[in-house]
Amino acid sequence: MTETAWQVQSLLLGYPDAHLLGLRPVLRESVATLPAPLGTPLEVFLNHVDATSPTELAASYVATFDHRKRFSPYLTYFVHGDTRKRGMALLRFKNTYRAAGLVLDEGELPDHVSVVLEFAAISPTGRTLLEEHRAGLELLRLGLREASSPWAPVLDSVSATLSPLRGLDRETIAGLAAQGPPEEEVGLTPYLMPREGAR
Repeated sequence: MTETAWQVQSLLLGYPDAHLLGLRPVLRESVATLPAPLGTPLEVFLNHVDATSPTELAASYVATFDHRKRFSPYLTYFVHGDTRKRGMALLRFKNTYRAAGLVLDEGELPDHVSVVLEFAAISPTGRTLLEEHRAGLELLRLGLREASSPWAPVLDSVSATLSPLRGLDRETIAGLAAQGPPEEEVGLTPYLMPREGAR
């Protein structure tokens, strides 16, 4: 069931295009099979999607995830910011995917939360990546919840699939929240996935 949740979460955290909107009946069927801690938050978000015009939903997505670094959907950003260390972290993601036979589309960074969730749905290694970046996921979840974002319940569902937070995790999250990510600006283009076919 966790794999089903990750697949649905992956889709709901992607850009709300016509393809995604057309999948709503199938997504609702999948959500109905999930236990309440995973499924109820996703149902809340799907209800929001049904009640919102496609144009408004798309504009809200862009305003949330593309224009505000606090809500960055890129998991390595919370720890490394736009630094060379983030570049190496992206390379590790890339190599992990390659080892599992997954190739991403050109221009798609491998640490986008939707990509990681999709990978987790098909490979046990994906759970490891999610757990390793739990602090970033939690910061994103808390930020969205504080902003009353409609996407916050989706992150609540993601959190419910992972191990309970421990003391050290909470300290890490508090430290990242207080300090923010490093700010050394570097280009990330070399770490984009090459064109080798769709995933």
